[in-house]
Amino acid sequence: MTKLDCNVVNCAYNEDNCCRRMEIQVEGMKAKTSSETSCGSFAPRGCGCARAEVTEPKKETEVACEACECRFNREKKCSASHIGIAGGHADSSRETECGSFECHCA
Repeated sequence: MTKLDCNVVNCAYNEDNCCRRMEIQVEGMKAKTSSETSCGSFAPRGCGCARAEVTEPKKETEVACEACECRFNREKKCSASHIGIAGGHADSSRETECGSFECHCA
């Protein structure tokens, strides 16, 4: 599991910079920079769609990762010990990003 800090306060799953999902999905299959990634698990606060997936907020989270060029991607799972999801007051998944993305192609 990966230690996750999330600053996307508008996400229904965020509570005190922790995620209430059991797993998140980082998207950005062709990403070369962190701004080309996103949290595919984002759900806007108040949408009512988060109820079925909610657990107690926790720092340790499974991270599925589609960012093939990230040096932490190991068979579509994040191998980083700690990542940060950025996006502050994002209103959609496209406005979020994996702030810990590191392109192994650089």
